[in-house]
Amino acid sequence: MSLYDEGHTVAGWTGTAIAAVGSTALGLGVCGWTPGFALGAVISVAALVVTWVLHLAGWGKPPGPRPRAQWSLRVRDRSARGGHADCLGCRLAGRRRVPAPLPAVPGPATGTAPAAVPAGEASH
Repeated sequence: MSLYDEGHTVAGWTGTAIAAVGSTALGLGVCGWTPGFALGAVISVAALVVTWVLHLAGWGKPPGPRPRAQWSLRVRDRSARGGHADCLGCRLAGRRRVPAPLPAVPGPATGTAPAAVPAGEASH
């Protein structure tokens, strides 16, 4: 068992498999198979679209690490419908969840204001 979330998802594996077929067709097109280049380009675009649709349906993952309970391929991301913060795919689909604001960091608790610099003494 892995110690880290590798990001393996249904969307990722499906998109990769389709893209491998598209890359093979593109390669055959470069080697001389006449329909290979056009077919490979279409299949590669299809891989992108299929991966995106599966991600939006909850079979992808949000950016960043996931809790261990969500590492399995069988776990569907129920938060995808509202969009993931900092996710390009979700933003392209119009799902604009904003990231949680960072907590405010308090300044020094001295109780005094910083000393003013006299007008004639500019810092260099």
